[in-house]
Amino acid sequence: MKADNPAKHFLLAFLIALVGYGLCYQLIQHWRTRQGPWSVTFLVASNASPAILIRQPRLGITNVQIMFPGESLSKNDQPAAGTVPQSTTTLTFPQPRPVPFDVSYGRCVFMDTISLPGTVTFQMFGHEIELLPRVLTIDRQEYPWRPEATISLAATKTNK
Repeated sequence: MKADNPAKHFLLAFLIALVGYGLCYQLIQHWRTRQGPWSVTFLVASNASPAILIRQPRLGITNVQIMFPGESLSKNDQPAAGTVPQSTTTLTFPQPRPVPFDVSYGRCVFMDTISLPGTVTFQMFGHEIELLPRVLTIDRQEYPWRPEATISLAATKTNK
């Protein structure tokens, strides 16, 4: 009787484990990123006050606008005189990064993008704005996601 070569068995087991790992990794990555990231556009409204536009198409969240009337922009953020205000910046949040970090009009103070779109929290003009897949939270008050919604936030006393 001829003895089997143990190296063949180890090599076969290694190849099966490698293919299994590759498939599992791809499935987990697909599950994690299938919905895509948040997209936040920082705008200057027609009255020269700042605003943000939030989108997450896979969740049906389109063009949710949060306006900050009565707030003023720094000289760097204001459009040139005589020009039509344009969007200044659009950010997406596909990968985690150390927080806090600066964004237009404020700071991103929390970011959890393990499973996209995840949770992103901003502090802007004295308000805390939290983007969750289930609900929009502003100053710890929940607002249901409604496409094309416009929310106007009053200036806080600390900003005046």
